[in-house]
Amino acid sequence: MTATARPSAEPVDLFSPEVVADPFGWYARLREEPLPHTGTLNIGTMMGGPDMWLATRYEDVLTVLTDPRFLTNPPADSPLADIRDGVFKAMNFPEDLIPWMANKLNTADGEDHTRLRKLVSYALTARRVNALRPRVEKITEDLLDKMAEQGKDGSPVDIVEEFCFPLPVTVICELVGIDEADRAAWHAWGNAMATMDGPSIPPALRTCIALSRELMARRRVEPKDDLVTALVQAQAEDPARVSDDEIVGILFSLVTAGHQTTTYLIGNSVLFLLEHPDQLARLKAEPALWAQAVRELQRLGPLQFTQARFPSEDVELGGVTIPRGTPVAPLLLAANTDPRKFAEPDKLIVDRLSVANEMHLSFGKGIHRCLGQHLAYQEAEVALHGLFTRFPDLALAVPREEIPWILRPAFTRTKTLPLKLA
Repeated sequence: MTATARPSAEPVDLFSPEVVADPFGWYARLREEPLPHTGTLNIGTMMGGPDMWLATRYEDVLTVLTDPRFLTNPPADSPLADIRDGVFKAMNFPEDLIPWMANKLNTADGEDHTRLRKLVSYALTARRVNALRPRVEKITEDLLDKMAEQGKDGSPVDIVEEFCFPLPVTVICELVGIDEADRAAWHAWGNAMATMDGPSIPPALRTCIALSRELMARRRVEPKDDLVTALVQAQAEDPARVSDDEIVGILFSLVTAGHQTTTYLIGNSVLFLLEHPDQLARLKAEPALWAQAVRELQRLGPLQFTQARFPSEDVELGGVTIPRGTPVAPLLLAANTDPRKFAEPDKLIVDRLSVANEMHLSFGKGIHRCLGQHLAYQEAEVALHGLFTRFPDLALAVPREEIPWILRPAFTRTKTLPLKLA
């Protein structure tokens, strides 16, 4: 017997300081909390938006990500407000910029999603990413050389700024076609989003919109071997395939997602490995395990949850009936640490997951699965293997409790990570 979903007495705000400061603890409590009327779901709110349901257990999150009845936009005649409206209003975001905040690749449904995904998927296939590996290795080597020079007198080196960020941002910008002179502006945009700094987001966003339009114009007259050129050429062949605004949205999606999450993954992974010296020792002794290790490290973060989904009809989930159009947020971190799926889920075990079957949900599943997963894995593997090989005695330069964290909803990452190289 299923029950119709109804609000909990204690809604959980995913953006509250308490949840942001301790996502592992909060998500574990939500996942295991016995709520007979909601089964494995808990009601929540997000920055003043309407109530939404939180999918916390692995099987429920997997269903929300893969069941075609769950859409990324509310049904056209849904009686409920779009939860995203409440988030932007709470941020006092300029109305003319709100459409640009939507990740078009992730928020499109049906034929629109298929059309846009096909336009960019060729640039991020496993074959094309594998061909990039020598370039990723060269960028990594150059960054490690620079770090060695900075730390040669024993001075600490902040690897977030000197290594974790410049590697993925350089790779994705080269792949997409962002000119080197413009990358500082994209860095500023990424930082504004990472810290959820409301006042700095609009000007950074406007700058990157303008730079994107200028880049498209340049590639129309000076084509190169990059994604922007491919997109404007596809548009020239058939204007119905993609609009100028959609191209700009694709650039935002790929450049932002293509460096932010990988930056966080590399930095968090260094800290995880330093805190698990037995697992780090295994990797040093068996470097062939690095490919598996990055999948395990991805399981533990940094992404906490992804965008809400909206059922196109009443859907039974976790023993309750979720009414049509009601937002359901998939809590990826809660699913990835569900003991029903993973034994000792809070423990780092570098050979837990196989390359062929990673099991974690950090990149999503189904038609909205992250296009850049192969690139992220490759960058993290090359970066971490190179870092710990070059600097085998790497150590924290400050006590663990003094490492500053960016407490941003949806992500967990260090603001800086000062290390002693030897």
